[in-house]
Amino acid sequence: MRLSQMLFVTLREDPAEAEIPSHKLLLRAGYIRRIGSGIYAYLPLMWRVLKKVSQIVREEMDATGAQECLLPQLQPADLWRESGRWDTYTQAEGIMFSLTDRRDTELGLGPTHEEVITTIAKDMVRSYRQLPLHLYQIQTKFRDEIRPRFGLMRGREFIMKDGYSFHTSEESLKKTYHDMDRAYSNMLRRSGLEFRAVDADSGAIGGSGSQEFMVLAEAGEDEVLYTEDGQYAANVEKAVSIPAEAEVSSFATFEKRETPGTDTIDKLGKFLKCSPTQVVKNVLYQAVYDSGITVLVLVSIRGDQDVNQVKLLNELTKLAGNYQAKTVLFLTVPDAEAQGKWAAKSLPLGYMAPDLADDYIAGSKEVNSKFLRLVDRTAVDLTNFVTGSNESGYHVVGANWNKEFPLPATVVGVRTAKKGDRAVHNPEQTLQSARGIEVGHIFQLGTKYSQAMGATYTSEQGEEMPLIMGCYGVGVSRLAQSAVEQSYDKDGIIWPVAIAPYHAIISIPNISDAQQVEVAEKLYAELNQSGIETLLDDRDERAGVKFKDADLIGIPYRIVTGRSLKSGKVEIVERATHKSHEILIDEVNSTLKQWIEAAIK
Repeated sequence: MRLSQMLFVTLREDPAEAEIPSHKLLLRAGYIRRIGSGIYAYLPLMWRVLKKVSQIVREEMDATGAQECLLPQLQPADLWRESGRWDTYTQAEGIMFSLTDRRDTELGLGPTHEEVITTIAKDMVRSYRQLPLHLYQIQTKFRDEIRPRFGLMRGREFIMKDGYSFHTSEESLKKTYHDMDRAYSNMLRRSGLEFRAVDADSGAIGGSGSQEFMVLAEAGEDEVLYTEDGQYAANVEKAVSIPAEAEVSSFATFEKRETPGTDTIDKLGKFLKCSPTQVVKNVLYQAVYDSGITVLVLVSIRGDQDVNQVKLLNELTKLAGNYQAKTVLFLTVPDAEAQGKWAAKSLPLGYMAPDLADDYIAGSKEVNSKFLRLVDRTAVDLTNFVTGSNESGYHVVGANWNKEFPLPATVVGVRTAKKGDRAVHNPEQTLQSARGIEVGHIFQLGTKYSQAMGATYTSEQGEEMPLIMGCYGVGVSRLAQSAVEQSYDKDGIIWPVAIAPYHAIISIPNISDAQQVEVAEKLYAELNQSGIETLLDDRDERAGVKFKDADLIGIPYRIVTGRSLKSGKVEIVERATHKSHEILIDEVNSTLKQWIEAAIK
């Protein structure tokens, strides 16, 4: 492609809307343009990158025996009600665009396609002889993000590969799951990315086990915890660990003490000269179930630990049946406005005890009139601990479970694992931390959707059995931007060779020089003909502008038809290292071929 004929506009300044380097660079280099909040146009350079990423994904999926298809973006609400996820996606998470057509039929734009694919399997799969079956698509998805940001990282419209498998047994599912683990690792490795596969929470998708594929980058929204021995890695939402040992309490007797201005653990520790590991803190949450019932949740946890809200949500979801519900719509720390709707009297915030009385809740049909009391494992074995007194300005010391305070009946593991904790698999290993961008996620769904939607097959014994399912997703557009986030410098993007929009760019320093133009044209035709995708910068611009633009857009190899022509050579500059080579004109093709093949192995 000739740059003079291409839709190509670069910016010298960072756009005000962009927050992270990859977002700034993709806008500045003319890869994307913002059309609306979280909505971007993929311009010609970006589309070439996305096609290359898609092709790598497609090749790895096809190699596992998966079959490509294309599913509708517009999905009937009835399918989602059948699976029980309509309220979760339109209210709880609120990420599904929902609409009503001219016939008053409710529809949603697909953020994911479990319901659609399960319906297809329900209609078409009859016998065990048709299984296992694995279908996938590469398609535009839609999510109504509360706060779209970071360009293609968290947009409202994005390109994704999602696949779904159907099985007769858990063993068959696990084989495909492991196939996907290998295929996803191949996709990221072939795309030239440094990544880590980590244990993950299944979230609203559900299922018994899941794994995320994280591209390592400082701007990553997710925290990954891992051990140096390579035996453990997990998203912080899922990670487990052994916390530091609690210090022995210095309080031998139970008493109430005045502790003014100590509404945080830090202030309390300084005032009483005690370790936070000797404190039981009590954190209040408000859960709204899809039955319309609000439940006030009091979590008792060791003072040096934090509640992991994802783990807490999972525990509360397990209890949904107690409240005539299927799922939790909202889980929040209630602010003053929320408290005003159910609090019978002012709460002693910062000074609450594990036995905060139920009469703080004003009874109603919508609000459960008793606190749901949970205790994290870190607090269960504490003795002579410090905790709130249910009176502002006062704490108690020397307290014990089942003496001064009843131990809550439900013991849970909802603490947040953190860097420096000991590893469960080997306490000699400590957890390390890294930032990551989630670009892939694989799930063992089991029978969650098939049972809810009546998708069955006839077994070899003639029994009707629910299909066992797996689900596998890769963010194609997110992967492309994550490559930029992982690889750039002060001059611009450094694309991995495998997914760069072009392999090489020929820069003509002076288009008035006939020899420079002639050699450039000859190389341009020869390289493209031999399969080396090449841009020709034939614009009437200064050499400095051309070189800056070539660096900004990140093409792996820049060929300059400049002063080296006197000795029958051209200069080739490697974008990643800025290393310059003088290569004979007749050897440019073979040299580049060799470099490109080595880079994409």
